Amino acid sequence: MRATPGDALPVQVDLWIVDARAPQPALDPTVLDAAERDRASRFVREDDRVLYTVAHTALRTVLAARTGIPAADLRFDREPCPCCGAPHGRPRLASSVVGSEPEFSLSHGGDLVLIGLAPAGRPIGVDVERLPRADTVRETMTTLHPAEQAELAAAPGGPSPEGFARIWTRKEAYLKALGTGLGRDPSLDYVGESSPASLPPGWTLSTLPARADHAAAFAVAAPSATYALHDAPA
Repeated sequence: MRATPGDALPVQVDLWIVDARAPQPALDPTVLDAAERDRASRFVREDDRVLYTVAHTALRTVLAARTGIPAADLRFDREPCPCCGAPHGRPRLASSVVGSEPEFSLSHGGDLVLIGLAPAGRPIGVDVERLPRADTVRETMTTLHPAEQAELAAAPGGPSPEGFARIWTRKEAYLKALGTGLGRDPSLDYVGESSPASLPPGWTLSTLPARADHAAAFAVAAPSATYALHDAPA
């Protein structure tokens, strides 16, 4: 990413972590559109239905507060995928809704929802996951960047669910911000915590505090960033 004079100033990122198990009186699921309601109705497990509904209602609530557009009136589309050009890249607000759209990202995993907002032109990705089982760590860590694999192996006691999840959420957040998702080989980019100089240039990646049985992270296209972590949308 080419540096600009404005890059000297940290980018402000706003983040919300929402526990889908807790009551959310500020969230009104009637703001969901027909496609979202249909998707929610297709989940077999009630916990999955609740998690999806809370996540998408919270995203609309946050974006409505930021843009001034009523939550039910927000419309979304997708940017072209950097890998294939098809319209399944990063989600965005439809250009007909608001002129200077904030960048945003949504993730839900386990019992938690994570939402990230960044200024227009600063792509952001977020990810939250429940800690994996030990066998999942063994099976999946070979897909990581070699330096990430070495980082996990060098930890006291060897690779752990906690250590793997910290790297994996950073990886997912970065690939979501790129717009590729796992269409880009996870082994290509180093996003670990032991070698900051090896991180993708022009990007800020940060591990976030989450519940003990979850991991969370964000990535934003800015050389430096500060963030504010909010408990729930209002």
